[in-house]
Amino acid sequence: MAALSVVPIPAFQDNYIWLLSNGVEAVVVDPGASQPVLDYLRAHRLELSAILLTHHHGDHVGGVAELLAHGKVPVYGPAAESIPSVDHPLGDGERVALEAPRLQFDVISVPGHTRGHIAYWMAAQDGQAPRLFCGDTLFASGCGRLFEGSPAQMLASLDRLAALPGDTRVHCAHEYTMSNIRFALACEPDNAALRAWRDEASRLRQAGLPTVPTTLAHELAVNPFLRSNAPQVREAAISQAGQTSLDRLGVFAAIRAWKDGFR
Repeated sequence: MAALSVVPIPAFQDNYIWLLSNGVEAVVVDPGASQPVLDYLRAHRLELSAILLTHHHGDHVGGVAELLAHGKVPVYGPAAESIPSVDHPLGDGERVALEAPRLQFDVISVPGHTRGHIAYWMAAQDGQAPRLFCGDTLFASGCGRLFEGSPAQMLASLDRLAALPGDTRVHCAHEYTMSNIRFALACEPDNAALRAWRDEASRLRQAGLPTVPTTLAHELAVNPFLRSNAPQVREAAISQAGQTSLDRLGVFAAIRAWKDGFR
């Protein structure tokens, strides 16, 4: 049987539906649309065996019903959110153990973007680095909007993800990287790693390639939402907020609010 393959299936304008397969069975994460998944399964002669959902937004769950119409499979998702198709509700600290393909995921509660958002972390195995499927909580060089949660919740969620091993591959659900980098440079223009990442990400996009997954170590070096203690990020936040000083949560809240209106 083939080694584990993890691929992003593009959907809508900038979504990624992540598909994990062993060459025979496949698992999909956040299938907001069914047709791209069905097309991939057919082209690669794969059988869908499970669906993992991170949160309730339509661009993450909209394809589930149609996929189930083609064959009943278990659907895992957050217990704290109302998603009709979920038959395996999950909470923080639980483990998903799949038989085919043989995979295990630890569930991490990451509220902020939505009230019950969860992430799935897969430990290193068979020579592969650990992997994180984080929906709309952590992006390449960014983080999700606070639609239902507070800055304190989101910061705590990001801190939990940042504590995972640095070589963890970050599989986020959107190709927002270039716009996120523009904002990150507004926060921290002297960050040499960030400037180098801008050039690399630009080359990837010009070649029609995804910029993700990145790694947690990379995000800790370039992502302003994980760098609330960095001097330039703190100074930019204080300036934006019109304050003389801010604590770490205040910095995070200020740059998240700034990003909401950044163009």
